[in-house]
Amino acid sequence: MSSTLDDALYLRQAIRLSALGRERGNRPFGALIVAADGALLAEAWCDSSESGDCTGHAEVNALRRASPLHARERLAAATLYSSAEPCVMCAGAIFWSGIRRVVFGIDAVALRAFRGEVAEQRDAELSCRDVFAASPHAIECLGPLLGDEAAEVHRGFWRR
Repeated sequence: MSSTLDDALYLRQAIRLSALGRERGNRPFGALIVAADGALLAEAWCDSSESGDCTGHAEVNALRRASPLHARERLAAATLYSSAEPCVMCAGAIFWSGIRRVVFGIDAVALRAFRGEVAEQRDAELSCRDVFAASPHAIECLGPLLGDEAAEVHRGFWRR
């Protein structure tokens, strides 16, 4: 499936959430989950700095908000929008949620250019697509989309 106008709209909302996370002193990542009928099921930003929870990534936070409130069937038909390519942990959480469609902004390769070689900023160099490919059910993954827009919030953040 290709991207749609709605994908751009929702992805821009995830990018706005990433800016909100940064404004609050967190790493600049945002995510939202949208049902097949367009209903917003959850939205979140990375809150690991303010919460002290190293698993407080935007995608995981959105899943924590959505999964207790919505049936697995509704989640399976939903799309998770992330301002950046989901990391290995987030990709695993997406798999366990049953969500079958992911759209992301900046990809991990471009993000690494911002993060540099600082050890505590490095990620596991495994694409979310590799995690999704190991799933027994198909998980559609679109991205990078709106890469320049998604990258903007990262400018000047990682080298401070």
